[in-house]
Amino acid sequence: MTELEKGPTGRRRGRGARERILSASQKLFREQGINRTGMDQLCAAAEVSKRTAYQHFGGKDELVAEYLRRFDPSVLSSVFDRTDLTPRERLLAAFDVPATTPLCPYIGAAVELHDPEHPASQYARDYKKAVAVRLADTAREAGAADPEQLGEQLALLIDGAAARTRVLNADAFPTAAAIAIALIDNAIPGTTGADRR
Repeated sequence: MTELEKGPTGRRRGRGARERILSASQKLFREQGINRTGMDQLCAAAEVSKRTAYQHFGGKDELVAEYLRRFDPSVLSSVFDRTDLTPRERLLAAFDVPATTPLCPYIGAAVELHDPEHPASQYARDYKKAVAVRLADTAREAGAADPEQLGEQLALLIDGAAARTRVLNADAFPTAAAIAIALIDNAIPGTTGADRR
């Protein structure tokens, strides 16, 4: 085996290089941001050569887009696909976010990239729209008079709570959840205290 067939630490390349690159990108992009993570650092963390990285991803832009695509492909399925909760409870479960959760990667990418035409920015936009649609669908299931409006309101509230939690280093989700309760109960006709399970 020649030196060109080995990774930067002499480790034999082969299967798993793409996954190692993606795993390293998830860790580094979340910890230090997209712009502050260079390809050299990413390749070192993934134990691959730059040549190998560029064989799997045409460039950093493609890697960032794939990083976001793989982050939550099913759009909060851990909340919206739960059958043990009522629709109203699923809407509120979207606000059950631990304070230690890092900033939403879609918000982080959109803020860092500054380019609305960047593939990752487009993916972030599509994902955020998909969250609002899932919220609206669940609001419709719960009987909301205007489910699309409620979905947009809740999506905005979630994103605002995520940003405030990060900026203030204090958990904003309990306050957001209290606001969500008022929005949901005002949007669902005939909801009484007994119905608010």
